[in-house]
Amino acid sequence: MQRLEVLKGAFCGLDAIQQQLLIGSAVAAGGILMHMLYKRQQVKSIPLGEGWWGAGKKPLSEDDKIYPFKVQTSQEEIEDLHERIDRTRYTDPLEDSCFQYGFNSTYLKTVVSYWRNTFDWEKQVAVLNQYPHFKTKIEGLDVHYVHVRPPHRANQKVVPLMLVHGWPGSFYEFYKILPLLTENQDGLVFEVICPSIPGYGFSDAPHKQGFDCLAAARIFLTLMERLGFSQFYLQGGDWGSFITTNMAQMKPLCVKGLHLNMFMPRWGFKVMWSLMIGSYLPFLVGFSREDVRRLFPFFEKNVWNILREMGYFHIQATKPDTAGCGLNDSPVGLAAYMLEKFSSSTDLMDGGLERKLSLDDVLTNVMIYWTTGSIVSSMRFYKENFKSNPDNRVDAKTGIFVPTGLAAFPGELMHCPKSWAQVRYRNIYSYTFMPRGGHFAAFEDPQLLANDLVQFVKKVEKL
Repeated sequence: MQRLEVLKGAFCGLDAIQQQLLIGSAVAAGGILMHMLYKRQQVKSIPLGEGWWGAGKKPLSEDDKIYPFKVQTSQEEIEDLHERIDRTRYTDPLEDSCFQYGFNSTYLKTVVSYWRNTFDWEKQVAVLNQYPHFKTKIEGLDVHYVHVRPPHRANQKVVPLMLVHGWPGSFYEFYKILPLLTENQDGLVFEVICPSIPGYGFSDAPHKQGFDCLAAARIFLTLMERLGFSQFYLQGGDWGSFITTNMAQMKPLCVKGLHLNMFMPRWGFKVMWSLMIGSYLPFLVGFSREDVRRLFPFFEKNVWNILREMGYFHIQATKPDTAGCGLNDSPVGLAAYMLEKFSSSTDLMDGGLERKLSLDDVLTNVMIYWTTGSIVSSMRFYKENFKSNPDNRVDAKTGIFVPTGLAAFPGELMHCPKSWAQVRYRNIYSYTFMPRGGHFAAFEDPQLLANDLVQFVKKVEKL
């Protein structure tokens, strides 16, 4: 009160011109502050762009019809697989090395024995075909997707949802979560579209250089438009998180909500400052106790873990054709390379693959890559996205303004606190510390992911 009287006296002591200048300055400062806040919250978008990824020159017109598709196999395909498996040469592991040198070859022989003698690919093809598959041509590529409509019932809200996979996953990693999402959840049910990223599985591989996340996002937006959806929800992890984020940036008015189980910080002063003092004064930088537990010691829990697990990333982002050349001809080599990522990217760092995933499930995913010969084209996606510094791209400099739900799984490669995520994602509706699970959330813990996705959509829809 005393300070107020002093300020009032000082103001009254000014002449009329000085008072007007002071008032004008205060109004201008307030206006600048309001403008800055408005600009920060103003919904921005990034250009859609255009592309043509088919072989040869772009034709004058393109077939935009949608065609049913079925996964097929043959006895010749299975016999060829078995012959190649039988010719495999193994290297004995070092004593007591477990999985510290990669996928342990002793355990690999167990997996391969199951694959060769027990795994039933024809049965798994029938499992894949339990849901309707389709293909449609977009920008010169046949784009494959699974489309699951819920049973028609009265008094339920049907919400369109696209789920986007990453590497070395596929549309199949969502098969456990599909029945959970297409069942009535207190009046809410999803109509789900699961596309294959071009170059992965049953989608055509691009014939030209430059196919990155922005191109995939544009193609999937075209797919949703072709299916008749003007508004929809998106969910993604791994590459799927980048693609769906780009979709939300390109058409924010179409994306009603974005749910991610992988999200990375945008490095800058805020992140660096919070790393310096966050373990001592977490409340000053917006960290919770769980953030501190997951982040620190930062080098041990995050930096070292990323360096240890990202060797594949470097070679795929620089020499993908070299990395995948031998794998395209060796089913056992392909399985070892892919399953190593599933064991290290779950929350089981000792390679305990079968404690979270069945051999039928992981081998079905391997078979999708093997039968389509898509391992090299899937690896090229890394090269295309890291030809130049991704931080200089327009999407890295543009915020995401759609309602966003974030599920932070403890086994993810790097933890991203909510205070870091808010730098990019400006409209976070929910942020959940998941109790367990790793990088492949839909594969490992489908019920947890489904529950978090449902609660997020209910918040947005105000159900």
